[in-house]
Amino acid sequence: MRTRFAPSPTGPLHLGHAFSALTAHDMARAAGGSFLLRIEDIDQSRARPEWEAQIVEDLHWLGLSWDARPLRQSDNMAAYDAALDALWARGLLYRCDCNRRDIAAAASAPQEGAPLIGPDGLVYPGTCREKHRRSGPRPHGAALRLDMPRACDDLTEVRYTEKDTPVALPIHQLIDGIGDVVLARREMGTSYHLSVVVDDAAQAITHVVRGEDLADATPIHRLLQILLGLPEPFYHHHRLIRDDHGKRLAKRDDARAIARYRADGASPADIRALVGL
Repeated sequence: MRTRFAPSPTGPLHLGHAFSALTAHDMARAAGGSFLLRIEDIDQSRARPEWEAQIVEDLHWLGLSWDARPLRQSDNMAAYDAALDALWARGLLYRCDCNRRDIAAAASAPQEGAPLIGPDGLVYPGTCREKHRRSGPRPHGAALRLDMPRACDDLTEVRYTEKDTPVALPIHQLIDGIGDVVLARREMGTSYHLSVVVDDAAQAITHVVRGEDLADATPIHRLLQILLGLPEPFYHHHRLIRDDHGKRLAKRDDARAIARYRADGASPADIRALVGL
């Protein structure tokens, strides 16, 4: 078993991060496996070295250790480029010029019916699908979307395993309910969906442990693994840590930051108790 914790260095780790990291770490250690760290810093406009240093300090304080050098996404762009090139060469990507306002307007047009919401928000209505040529070199500095109908052309369903339970999702649910997701953003050169799949394969992750808020993205990731010929991991989406009003914690919840609890004299055992471990 190889698990991982993959925080973004864009703010302090909070109790939700602690629960996810401890869950992945404990699962690996109980199985005699490996626990790895990944720094998801593809958003260089928000990533900060001081937050990365704080992440490492907080995790060590919690008693966590990892079994290989951390993978930093900003050092792995060549791998994302190679994956995008492979998909582009097969005609599975297309350039998209739409902004959020364009998508909202198109998705809300009377002929489209009620807008559908997928893992990335509004399901893209396919405005640019036939607008640009797909031949020649892959365009850089442009947003690229996966042509979901074409990507699913030879499939009838996407299968994966969630907490030892087989899941089979019919292809029409990916096409209609998820749509043409972005795999390369203009300002990043990649996207979460693409990078997480490439990184899990690079780190030989066998069990993806993460919050249940990402469960809806799993069919996208499994499809990309199929298209790119990458191994299939098991998935374990755990419960979320929420505030007193039932809202899941976010980076802005500084009062729940691990560093704040440390400063107030809490121990690692106290953090485990707070998150129900």
